[in-house]
Amino acid sequence: MSATVSDKLLAWYDAHARDLPWRAQPGANAADPYRVWLSEVMLQQTTVAAVRPRFEAWVARWPTLAALAAASDADVMAAWAGLGYYARARNLLQCARAVVAEHDSAFPTAEAELRALPGLGDYTAAAIAAIAFGRRAVVIDANVKRVVARLFADDGATVRALADRLTPDARTGDFAQAMMDLGSAICTPRAPKCLLCPLRDDCAGFASGMPEAFPAKAVKKAKPQRHGTAFWLTRGRDVLLVRRPPSGLLGGMRALPSGHWTEDASDRAGAPVDAAWRDTGRSVTHVFTHFRLELRLASAEIDAQDVAGQWWPIDDLDSAGLPTVFAKAAARMKE
Repeated sequence: MSATVSDKLLAWYDAHARDLPWRAQPGANAADPYRVWLSEVMLQQTTVAAVRPRFEAWVARWPTLAALAAASDADVMAAWAGLGYYARARNLLQCARAVVAEHDSAFPTAEAELRALPGLGDYTAAAIAAIAFGRRAVVIDANVKRVVARLFADDGATVRALADRLTPDARTGDFAQAMMDLGSAICTPRAPKCLLCPLRDDCAGFASGMPEAFPAKAVKKAKPQRHGTAFWLTRGRDVLLVRRPPSGLLGGMRALPSGHWTEDASDRAGAPVDAAWRDTGRSVTHVFTHFRLELRLASAEIDAQDVAGQWWPIDDLDSAGLPTVFAKAAARMKE
């Protein structure tokens, strides 16, 4: 089955591969490792449609790994704003600097060496090895897992071993990207387009009449609810922004001052200064990976005084690189 599947899939990929700014043409096996790595990190938990313009802007600003390694933490975090999962941006910088310092600005080609770099897990290391260097590696993301599980009518428990059986020795990078494209365009989570699939005749999930049953879906747990307050402190036409601690959630990002986020909806601690704070009656909600946040908005106005943070023009807040939850809060206050 494996030879048949890989041959069919690669023929389909040659005709239908997506044109993406980080990819080489099918059969070329010459993708830029920097672009492959950057795109794979950006695409974690983020759609291709959202990543494409951000990727192009990023490589226009930092066209090489060395250029990124020399960038300031603040600039990189601001450029990442809106993409979410901000630990990825911190890991990007750490990894870029490690490759420059320890590998003479060139990514190692072996999967094991790639896994040793900051922020590179099994999937990203395998993707870089296969796509950028043509090494045989088993690349499994959510799309690949779904395609393989349906091909074998597997519940998902043995997908890695099954994917290993399918992965060819040649054109491994193209094969991995073909699996991703098939999962994105044809073998979708809901309403898969089986009649258009080049692997339909080999697919046990299709033969079962219930391809959507594979892989087995985990029961989603309800996200805990947390509460907090964001403080909108103005001085004329400026608003106070602070830099969040370098580690932890949204680490290193500019933000509105905010207290702790707790399960206690009555906790309003965290104001940056003593002032005549008023509850605006406004709030924003945001869903993080592990919890749901309701952020109430309080406002105050002060004359010139020393306050820890940075005064930022309200009319130019779009350039501050605020993470999404605080960008929502700022937009709500500007209404």
